[in-house]
Amino acid sequence: MAHAQEIQLQIRGVPEQESGHKDDCHDSAPKSPTRRLAVASGVRWWAMVAVDMVMLLSGGTVATLLSRLYYNSGGNSKWMTTLTQSGGAPLLAIPLLLTPPSEDDRQPPAAASSKLAAVYAIIGVLIGLDNLMYAYALQYLPVSTFSLVASSQLAFNAVTSRLINAQRFTPLIANSVVVLTFAATVLAIGSSSDGSSSSNYHYNYAAGFVLTVAASAAFALILSLYELTFERVVMAQTARWVLRVQMNSNLVASVVAVMGLFASGEWRTVPGEMAAFRGGTVRYVTTLAGTAAAWQAALVGQIRLVARVSSLFANATGVVQLPLVPLFAVVLFGDRMTGIKVVAMLMSAWGFMSYAYQHYLDGRRAAGTARAQCSMCAAQAASDADAS
Repeated sequence: MAHAQEIQLQIRGVPEQESGHKDDCHDSAPKSPTRRLAVASGVRWWAMVAVDMVMLLSGGTVATLLSRLYYNSGGNSKWMTTLTQSGGAPLLAIPLLLTPPSEDDRQPPAAASSKLAAVYAIIGVLIGLDNLMYAYALQYLPVSTFSLVASSQLAFNAVTSRLINAQRFTPLIANSVVVLTFAATVLAIGSSSDGSSSSNYHYNYAAGFVLTVAASAAFALILSLYELTFERVVMAQTARWVLRVQMNSNLVASVVAVMGLFASGEWRTVPGEMAAFRGGTVRYVTTLAGTAAAWQAALVGQIRLVARVSSLFANATGVVQLPLVPLFAVVLFGDRMTGIKVVAMLMSAWGFMSYAYQHYLDGRRAAGTARAQCSMCAAQAASDADAS
């Protein structure tokens, strides 16, 4: 049984029939209604995972492109960009109110509530600082380069998942991490292919690269802390708890962004920035509002993947958007699609496929172990019946 637990890919929420529990052996007969229900439950679970992946990929792509559009159209406030990454949190109250409660939506005891408040504060502050680093990086780097360098977050997430969440580190996952890290390094070496050769350009490029890597490391830590929260504090992975945890932590991050906006004095430049924005005030407001909504949609998908599967799987899924953003950036913003970026994109795709193949192998191995255990169960039951 210990081996069966070891080969699970830290997947939570899969129907117990797929976990190899002894009690399910008697339900494994062909054409059994219970068995058909188990298969249907597994299909529904994977369908929900697919929906979460689509939300993460589409929301992340749209949010990154709109953030770049904000800068290209005359926006310059780093704290405003930081605020848009968490400021859409109040929108989550709508799905939270519309989602019916389940049996697992219990309120934690008083001791857990105080822990939960501390978790919201810690993760929220980290999110605020992480968003600020991303805001600076996105201004300094072309959006295609920014997206590909951000793939280094998977390497950091592998480390934090191992240390915090006891994630199994297999050769295929190690290959995925190494390849994605090399993809980001290739982009750093090829910085001169993105534009000007001036010293100021190279300084901004270097600063953007360092900030993106630092923000990626912080984001990896945040995802692992989310996973730890669902496992040790909330001890539930329901839709309502996912929305509640995301909304509260992002509200704290929004407070950090608002404080920074006023403390830095950038709030004074907002009216002028709005007036000078290409397309006028309406486009300024809709760009920021759309960015905020897209970020929250992406985060809903990502945090639900953390709750259903693992932080490493959620992060690996986010890497899939890497080929999408550069392609849209070339069309919309005129970014150059250099040979180095093409190589980095291919390496990123290779890294994700390596992780996905590990996930496939773990699933097959777990299913085989469960079948073997059920066969042993059946043999034991037959032996007991003969003995009686």
